[in-house]
Amino acid sequence: MPLDPVARALLDQIAASSVPSIETLPVSQARAVFEALSKNRGDVLALARVEDRSIPGPAGDIPVRIYSPEGEAPLPVVVFFHGGGWVIGSLDSHDGLCRALARAVPAIVVAVDYRLAPENPFPAGLDDSYAALGWVAENAASFGGDPARLAVGGDSAGGNLGAAVTLLARDRGGPKIAHQLLIYPATNLRGDTVSMRENAEGYFLTRSLMAWFGTRYITHEQTALPHASPLLAPDLAGLPPATVITAEFDPLRDEGEAYAARLRESGVPVDVARYDGMIHGFITMPIFRQAGEAIELAVAGLRRSFGV
Repeated sequence: MPLDPVARALLDQIAASSVPSIETLPVSQARAVFEALSKNRGDVLALARVEDRSIPGPAGDIPVRIYSPEGEAPLPVVVFFHGGGWVIGSLDSHDGLCRALARAVPAIVVAVDYRLAPENPFPAGLDDSYAALGWVAENAASFGGDPARLAVGGDSAGGNLGAAVTLLARDRGGPKIAHQLLIYPATNLRGDTVSMRENAEGYFLTRSLMAWFGTRYITHEQTALPHASPLLAPDLAGLPPATVITAEFDPLRDEGEAYAARLRESGVPVDVARYDGMIHGFITMPIFRQAGEAIELAVAGLRRSFGV
């Protein structure tokens, strides 16, 4: 399909603005630009309670934000990892998506502010993410959550972390995960796909920006590790059901869909949907009708695995 006209207008607006390309900036400025672009993305959905906390991690405290919707405890729990190429992004940049998931399931969403590169390269962010999952599993009851109904989710780099954490949980014997929500995930940091070439420029996320992220996050040798590139894992059997969401005009489209295909071949139930005309990042942008549709799909998968 052609690029969605709303996406075209957004990309034209960004191109005509004075906003610099992220990969041309020092990391601190890149983070500030991304946060600025993430603000004012629709109304703030009200929830019963939203609490910022710190939990113990492998190298110090990890900030988390706990989104609690109305509903009778115990509620299922989604541990969410934000996107941003492992270098940028924050609890604030994905606040709207976490609120939407929490209210629609309903489920408690625990968003994890894992350590970022280049100050903390691979596997620091992954270590924090797995530690946060373990903490939630052990402490869910203290904030009204049900540790027997636990899911992970994330978008882009966060989708990469969600898939990697799910592999770790399987290989290390826990925690038990009911569902994995992977939104345009990066699954092969060594990949050279058709979508990476076709959508290399002009669609918000670019091939050069992915390279900028990658050189700050991980060494070339490490990219072959399954917990860095889940698509390269030799065995995907025994993983929980998945929802995989991709966008047509996204460099990461093909690796997300390849991961979904490998999951299905390994006997894992998978619901995969490509949103035609869409660009990377669309699910956090309420200007797109397709964002609401993708959230509905994500919610349906979570509800099915949670039994609600």
